[in-house]
Amino acid sequence: MSSKLARRDALRLFGGLGLVALFPSACKTASGGSSDPLACVVRPELTEGPYFVDEKLERSDIRADPGEPGGPVRAGVPLELTFVVQKLTSGQCAPLSGVLVDVWHCDAEGSYSDVGAAKGKKYLRGYQRTAADGTATFVTIFPGWYRGRAVHVHFKLRSETGATTAFEHTAQLFFDEATQAAVYATSSYAARGEADTSNDSDGIYGDGGDAYLLTPSLSGETYAAKIVIGLEI
Repeated sequence: MSSKLARRDALRLFGGLGLVALFPSACKTASGGSSDPLACVVRPELTEGPYFVDEKLERSDIRADPGEPGGPVRAGVPLELTFVVQKLTSGQCAPLSGVLVDVWHCDAEGSYSDVGAAKGKKYLRGYQRTAADGTATFVTIFPGWYRGRAVHVHFKLRSETGATTAFEHTAQLFFDEATQAAVYATSSYAARGEADTSNDSDGIYGDGGDAYLLTPSLSGETYAAKIVIGLEI
């Protein structure tokens, strides 16, 4: 990641709630020992983008539409996303529990729920609270693509309403293009072909999205990826 920040970006980052810097931070764990450099990473906030709806839909498996009890899950390659949220205080890292983690993204055909023709639907949306170890894991599908954007998943980290310290951190996850090519060759996606916009040609990715680039691992038919995010709050 570049160590240089444009002045307007620095002002935006340092003026935002819960943000401290762009750079990976190798710090000490709460117990005082040295941590893995990935145990404490602060990352830039990215634009929320379209289609966030505060559904207040708490669940770990976001594939189905809750308005269709027992109905089918959204077609696509299974994807497991794990968020690890940590608090950075005085150079130390500790798990941050009780953080609301919202996730939303398009389906294999590039469409979002609860907008346009899918108004009232709530597939591929949901939130969880991080556990005592700072983690929240979602079961979903690999997102499809739509014209003009690299493949991505939106997410928002925020405090509970009425929390003593209020914060919000919003960004997008991106995926390596070799994984994209493998996924988009499968039946649920093949009819649409490969994404028309690469990571490097996506404006949002170019604004710091490489901090959120994931290379999921494949186990059986399911891809899995984890991201660690440190917040100074």
